[in-house]
Amino acid sequence: MTHSDKKTIGFVSLGCPKALVDSERILTQLKIDGYDIVPSYEDAELVVVNTCGFIDSAKQESLDAISEAISENGKVIVTGCMGKGEDARRIQELHPKVLSVSGPAAYEEVVGAVHQYVPPSTRHDPYTDLVPPQGVKLTPRHYAYLKISEGCNHRCSFCIIPDMRGDLVSRPVGDVMDEAERLVRAGVRELLVISQDTSAYGVDTKFRTGFWQGRPLKTRMQELCEALGEFGVWVRLHYVYPYPHVDKVIPLMAEGRILPYLDVPLQHGSPEVLKRMKRPAAAEKSLERIAAWRNICPDITLRSTFIVGFPGETDADFEILLDFLREARLDRVGCFQYSPVAGARANALPDHVPEELKQERWERFMAMQQEISASKLREKIGSTIEILIDEVDDQGAVGRSAGDAPEIDGRVFLDGATDLQPGDFVEAEVTAADEYDLWAG
Repeated sequence: MTHSDKKTIGFVSLGCPKALVDSERILTQLKIDGYDIVPSYEDAELVVVNTCGFIDSAKQESLDAISEAISENGKVIVTGCMGKGEDARRIQELHPKVLSVSGPAAYEEVVGAVHQYVPPSTRHDPYTDLVPPQGVKLTPRHYAYLKISEGCNHRCSFCIIPDMRGDLVSRPVGDVMDEAERLVRAGVRELLVISQDTSAYGVDTKFRTGFWQGRPLKTRMQELCEALGEFGVWVRLHYVYPYPHVDKVIPLMAEGRILPYLDVPLQHGSPEVLKRMKRPAAAEKSLERIAAWRNICPDITLRSTFIVGFPGETDADFEILLDFLREARLDRVGCFQYSPVAGARANALPDHVPEELKQERWERFMAMQQEISASKLREKIGSTIEILIDEVDDQGAVGRSAGDAPEIDGRVFLDGATDLQPGDFVEAEVTAADEYDLWAG
C-alpha cells in the first residue's frame, strides 16, 4: 500500500508526561490500524487533541488548540483531562462542531471515534505496515516515559486528578518490564518512571507477585527499580511521595543501579498549609527523610514543586516555607502560584490570597531558590560528570547530567562538540555554571 492510500490523522498532545504516554498509546493503535500520522492540519483528514485540565492556563491552552484545529481542519476529536464533567460540557458548548469528547486514558473511545469518522483503509496489511515493537513514541529515540500506574488514592484539596483519572490502578509488573525491555532494545538510553504516585505502586494489588522472564517479581517500587536497574540504562524516578519505604530505593542509587535522582512533590513547608492541602506527608518528616537520603547517597539530586498563595497562607506560613527551602537545599525546584481549579475542594476554603501578594511571594521564593541552585551548581565546577546528549548542531552539543530530567531541569552545554550524536553518553569536566545550567568540555 502506498503512502497516498493511507488515511491521515493529525495529533496535538498537551499536558504532562502521563498524558504524553496516553497519546503514544493512541498513536500506536492508530498506526497498527493502518493510519498515517501527519504533522500539519491541511494534510490530515481528522485531528485528535489530547487536552490538559490541571490548571486554568492549561485549560485555556487546550481550548485554543481545539479552536485552531477546528479552524484549520474542521474535523476534530477531543480527549484527555478536559474530556470529563463540566469541562467536557464547556468544550461542547464552545465548539459544537467537535465530533467526539472523551476523558483521559480513553484509548478505545478515541480509536473507535477515529474509525467512525475516518474509516481505516481496507487495504491495510499488518504484515507489511509494521509498527515498531516499542510502539509510536513522541519523545526522542534515546529516552522514553514508562507509566507504571493510573490514578491516585490521595484527595489533595487543590487537585482533581482522582476525579479525572480515578483511584490508583497499578500496571502488572510483568507488563511494565516487558515494555521497558522493548524500549531498551529499540535504543532508549533513559527510562523515566512516571505515575500519579510512584511510591504507591502495587498498593492496590497488595503487592501481588507477577512474572518477568519466568522469574517472580513483586508489584512494588523497590523490586521494580531493582529489575529496571539490570538494563544498564539511566532509570529516573518521578512523582515519588516521601514515604518511609522510599528509603530502601536510595541504596540502589548509591550503587549506581538507578539514577541518584528523586522528583518529590512536597508542595509546602508549613504544617498548617499542608493540612489544608490534605497532603499525605508532614514537612518535618520530609526534612528528616531528605537528610537520611543524603547520608546514604550524597550525590542524590532532589527535585520538587511548591505552591505559594494557597488559601489561608499567612505571612508566617510563607516564612516557614522559606525556612524549609533554606534547610532542604533542594537541587531543582518549580513553584506555582495557587490557581483555583473547577471542582477542587480548595475553592471553598476561606481567606484566598490576593493576586499581588501571590506574585510577591513567588518572586521571593524563586529568588531564594535561584541562589541555592546556583550555589549547588557552582560546587560541580572542576568535577567530571556523565552526560546524555540530546541535541547536536554546528555550534556544539547539548545534553543532560544525571541530575537533569528532560524539559523541566537544567542542561549541559558542550561548545564545539559537533562530533556527537543524540543518545551518546560522554564524560566531561564541568567548566562553568549559572542558576540552572552547566558548561563542560
